[in-house]
This record gives sequence, structure tokens and C-alpha cells, in this order.
Amino acid sequence: MKIALMDSGIGLLAATAAVRRLRPDADLVLSLDPDGMPWGPRTPGDLTARALAVAHAAAAHRPDALIIGCNTATVHALPTLRARLEPGIPVIGTVPAIKPAAAGGGPVAIWATPATTGSPYQRGLIDDFADGVTVTEVPCWGLAEAVEHADETAIDAAVAAAAALTPDEVTTVVLGCTHYELVAERIRAAVQGAGRPPLVLHGSAGAVAAQALRRIGSRPEPAAQALGAVTVLLSGREGTLPAPALAYAEGRLLQEASPAR
Repeated sequence: MKIALMDSGIGLLAATAAVRRLRPDADLVLSLDPDGMPWGPRTPGDLTARALAVAHAAAAHRPDALIIGCNTATVHALPTLRARLEPGIPVIGTVPAIKPAAAGGGPVAIWATPATTGSPYQRGLIDDFADGVTVTEVPCWGLAEAVEHADETAIDAAVAAAAALTPDEVTTVVLGCTHYELVAERIRAAVQGAGRPPLVLHGSAGAVAAQALRRIGSRPEPAAQALGAVTVLLSGREGTLPAPALAYAEGRLLQEASPAR
């Protein structure tokens, strides 16, 4: 089994680690775009072109499925990627976990990039899945960039700023950018109120990994022998994980895999 994941940077690590935990025997192809990052400020057309190039680089390794490990790329490029690659390679997008978060009753905060916060896309998800639940959209200025570079000081500042915009009564936080899942416990510590019930965090990585297995007709086998190799593509060139990836447990987990082949 071979699963490919794509993103401009290391935001794909959360979903990659989730796949690794479900299927330690699966080979992984990680297709990043350091030449074109960040994707967020790009126009939809430009972003889609970059995403297509990264996806085709991954597809050349003949994966069984491709995960888009980026919320923004999913919004703009998922239809095009599916049109180009399916049915040969199932393509799985990443959507903020608003539906399961709202099922808990709220109040809910959605932490997302400034570009996504207030967007028609996110508002549509709220309207579709969170009717009757109090939802606060929280723009997280600079958080994805700080996580990408493993800048500890900038991460702390960005998390604190977003926490200050999060109402005290919030019981659930949706991590609306894949980078945020890498610092989930810092977010929990910043938002958790003293004497309040434990804060519930909802990311997308686990659901995306499980959906990828379902799309290819496979089941989780977490006890399988960890023989899966990891291939890293940097704007189409074979390379190694960016150094900041190793600042996170999800990145270090991949170091335990066998060398790329």
C-alpha cells in the first residue's frame, strides 16, 4: 500500500502521522512545494496550478490514494485534482471538523487562517452543519507561518492572540488549518479556562486518514510491522523533510520509518 499526501509545507504532518499510526506498513509519499509556499496568499487559479504540479509529482510514484493535507488547497483545487487524477487515484480533501464539533452543542470557536475566517466557504460549512449552535470565527494571524518554521516565540504569540479573541464560554475549538494540529496542546492550554470542563479540540487528520483507507478498500491495522518507507518530494525533487518538521512529534514519528526507496 502506498499513500501520498500533499501540501505547500509541513501542515501535512498531522494527516501523515495519522496514516502512519493506522497503517505502519504503508509506504508514504510526501509532496511539498517549498518553491511555491505559502499557498494561502495566492489567487485560486495560481494555487490550483501549484497544487496540480505537486499532485502530479506525487502521482508519478503511483500511490493508491492522494490526501490533500491543506484546507485552503482543498477549497480551491479539489475539483480540479479529482478531475485529473480520479478514478485512477482517489483524492481525499481536508475539511474543517465543524460538523462533529457542532454535534457537541457548543459554544464553538473555529480557529482558521485570516483568509479563511469569514470566507463564503467557511460560512457555508457553518450554515450547513452548525445551525442553532453559537459559533465564533477566530482569525489566527501568523500562526500557520510560525508553525511552519517552528518559531517557538512566534507560535506562543500567535496562540495567545487567538486565545484572546476566543470567548470564555467556548467548550469546543475546531482546528481549521492543518498546521494548528501540530500545536494542539498549546492551543488547549491557552484556551482552557480554570475550573471549566476539559476543552474539546477537533482536528481533521484522523478522519482524513480513515477516509483514505476506506476509499481504497483497506482497513486500519495499527499493529502491522512498521516497514513503510517515506519518500519526500520538494517541488518535484526528491529530498528530505524540512528541518522544522522534526520539532514536532508527528515529524519525528516519520524518522522511525525505513529510508525512502
